[in-house]
Amino acid sequence: MDADFSIELGLDDPVLDFPWTDPSGTLAYFDLKRHPELIVKVEEAQQFAELSEFLRSTNSYRSAFETAKCDVWATSDLTVEEEIFNATQKLASYVDLVFSKIEARRSYELHKEFAAKLTDLLRRAPDLAASVELSVRRCYFTQTGAEAHEEGFCFTLYVSGYAKDEAGARKNWSIALNLAANAIVQLSVNPY
Repeated sequence: MDADFSIELGLDDPVLDFPWTDPSGTLAYFDLKRHPELIVKVEEAQQFAELSEFLRSTNSYRSAFETAKCDVWATSDLTVEEEIFNATQKLASYVDLVFSKIEARRSYELHKEFAAKLTDLLRRAPDLAASVELSVRRCYFTQTGAEAHEEGFCFTLYVSGYAKDEAGARKNWSIALNLAANAIVQLSVNPY
């Protein structure tokens, strides 16, 4: 499995507002850490049992994180870098993660350290036609009922599975997603 991380803090890089609601008001953040029963409202989790399990694990009491957003998609449009997998199909997902502890959310060093540890651990996984990319990004945290926000950091975790067919791509994605969830929980024993 290919695993790497990036730091994306430039002016033009994506940022996360936490909690969030889309402009139309039809999609919104669900606090799965404190209200795991709300997972039934996450459409992607209903379509993909593997994602549902990932969300349950990363929002569990054993995890130092909570999730903010997610999506899953399939494509046959692969990049030159993805040619190493000798595949024609890809199933990919992203999940935005924030530390549960407010003081950890503010620490760039903790984010960088965690990203390095997670990718190092995932690089030890058996050879698999999958990739994991963890991006450290800027996040604006807003307290309930407050108009002001506090600047901090978050992660966007991209997991992709590759194969010659959709079923194989989904299988490889599922394995990589499970490995990422286990690694996140394993590394959560540190004081994050």
